Amino acid sequence: MNGALEARNLVKDFTLRNGLRSTTLHAVRDVSFTLEPGRTVALVGESGSGKSTIAKMLLKLETPTSGEILLDGTPSGRRGRALERYRSEVQMVFQDPFASLNPFHSIAHHLERPIRLHHPGLRSAEVDARVDELLERVRLSPASRFRERRPHELSGGQRQRVAIARALAPGARFIIADEPVSMLDVSIRLGVLNLLADLQREQGLGVLYITHDLATARHFSDEILVMYRGDIVERGASDRVILDPQHEYTRRLLEAAADPERLGALRDEVRSGR
Repeated sequence: MNGALEARNLVKDFTLRNGLRSTTLHAVRDVSFTLEPGRTVALVGESGSGKSTIAKMLLKLETPTSGEILLDGTPSGRRGRALERYRSEVQMVFQDPFASLNPFHSIAHHLERPIRLHHPGLRSAEVDARVDELLERVRLSPASRFRERRPHELSGGQRQRVAIARALAPGARFIIADEPVSMLDVSIRLGVLNLLADLQREQGLGVLYITHDLATARHFSDEILVMYRGDIVERGASDRVILDPQHEYTRRLLEAAADPERLGALRDEVRSGR
């Protein structure tokens, strides 16, 4: 599909060795989905279900055992310029904003590096302007207040906003967000999720939101894929999956989720500035 990031029949097996014996772990089994610009797909499941393995395959950090990944309707590049282009358009927001930023470098340095790497022809003044634009885009304003700070001088939520800006720096069209708020204080999680939602709408980003929380998945995604032991066991529009779950595992996840009505009220409070 043109203009989309598509996973087709992805399979990932790992060989586990114990002395002379070996066993095969089927981490991902025949998973297919499409991530379109301007839409958010939530990949939901408990730890060990295979969510992060899918993220690593989409990011070219793991090679599928079988299946393929297509960008704009063509197989994604594996080396050279094709791989460089793919990585500029498919970027990651990691779970831990405390570990994903180098504590010895300024915030400007973290953003300048991907800009220079993927846009080598830019002059220094143009790079500086892009850094300021990225900081303003993720609501770290004024940019001059944050450029020269080190990560330890920022709050967890501010660090995650820098991580989002860094993902956007190469010119990403698709963002893989792996549990992007699970390590943040509850009081600031919705602000970061709202930022991702605003960027998705304003810039037409395709977002894969990986989470174990069906409540946030409902409010911040268009489609939900429920993953269990390497398989997609349920998929559909977010409201349909939440209000009319078909699989027993989905129902169990819902029983463990936060109150979705309270989450909706909190989301509206954040957006209205109360």
